[in-house]
Amino acid sequence: MRKLKNSELNRLDIEQFKRTKKIPLIVILDNIRSLNNIGSVFRTADAFLIEKIYLCGITAQPPNKEIHKTALGATESVTWEHTESTQALIEKLKSEKIILLSVEQAEQSTSLEEFEPKLDQKYAVIFGNEVKGVQQEVVDASDFCLEIPQYGTKHSLNISVSCGIVLWDLFSKMKFKGTK
Repeated sequence: MRKLKNSELNRLDIEQFKRTKKIPLIVILDNIRSLNNIGSVFRTADAFLIEKIYLCGITAQPPNKEIHKTALGATESVTWEHTESTQALIEKLKSEKIILLSVEQAEQSTSLEEFEPKLDQKYAVIFGNEVKGVQQEVVDASDFCLEIPQYGTKHSLNISVSCGIVLWDLFSKMKFKGTK
């Protein structure tokens, strides 16, 4: 087996990426502190053709050299917007009939592997602060809380890891199982 060279990967350039049909998923970062986490989320969003990222509250925004270090240019390909209030954004998206999915450990959460996205439905996936998680009022306004099953001794994952797991799971269900 031979590793492929970057030139053999047939990746889209930025203009091709912008013209490519996206998966009907939006990512919301609710008060994320780590610039490396923000950059990693951009890179993951690029990999899975995510429609848009909202950077809310204290979440830093490009251009920023620390975000760029982990995003590796994905801040140029993925559409993003900053908004001060996560709650106001949630209300706006709800009025647009977008289903809100908080990634959080909560009463009556839905285990990620059991969640099945619906045909022709747009979703917004909300990831919270590294210490406090998704704000309670945002959880209250969400349609679902998705929980990543964990079987070890720890009870949390880094946000960039959580984002990778959740976006891959939803992307694979929507892209490969005929949901979109």
